Amino acid sequence: MTSRPDLDRLQRRIGYQFRDPERLLLALTHRSHGNHNNERLEFLGDSIVNMVIAEYLFQHFEKAREGQLSRLRARMVKGVTLAEIGREFELGNYLRLGSGELKSGGYRRESILADAVESIIGAIYLDSDFETCRAQVLRWFEHRLKGLNLQDTQKDPKTRLQEYLQSRQFPLPKYDVISVEGEAHAQTFHVSCALPSLDRTTTGVGSSRRIAEQQAARNALKALGVEEH
Repeated sequence: MTSRPDLDRLQRRIGYQFRDPERLLLALTHRSHGNHNNERLEFLGDSIVNMVIAEYLFQHFEKAREGQLSRLRARMVKGVTLAEIGREFELGNYLRLGSGELKSGGYRRESILADAVESIIGAIYLDSDFETCRAQVLRWFEHRLKGLNLQDTQKDPKTRLQEYLQSRQFPLPKYDVISVEGEAHAQTFHVSCALPSLDRTTTGVGSSRRIAEQQAARNALKALGVEEH
């Protein structure tokens, strides 16, 4: 969180020593810190991690269909997973943030941590080559990738609810935020899922609106008897 963090410890944590440490410093610089920031590196890193994970899944799940592969990849490269990796590296201690983001706890924010992980991947690629970068990505994701199986390819609750309603020509559900509790860096969202044509409304709670909506949709599927409690 300092303006010029000590990068030696971080490089040991991520398992890569930069030939040009300025690339790592840039990867840790959020746009709130100034115009010279990690947004372009994030763009590059996002493309690389998607490619590396897609290649791994293609090679390790030979019987998986395209849709199953897509859902497995989405599970791996989503912001929640990337932010978890960022926390494992304690990236929050090294981010360069503007004063506003610092005051609001931006060093703990999921989206900022996820973006920084992708930026570091982009920086490693520029500092080395694709093979080196691929090895790093696979090492970071190793235990998550090994835990995957085709049972993880079931569609998310919101998609399942939407498809159930559409197959019966019912209107789509309406999601609304009921309330938001907590500080900006640790909020809890309460969301409703209304099914007017079926006279049902369920609720969900989560650390983001997306998570709360998924829970509300899952509860709706249970209330409709589509899925077991």
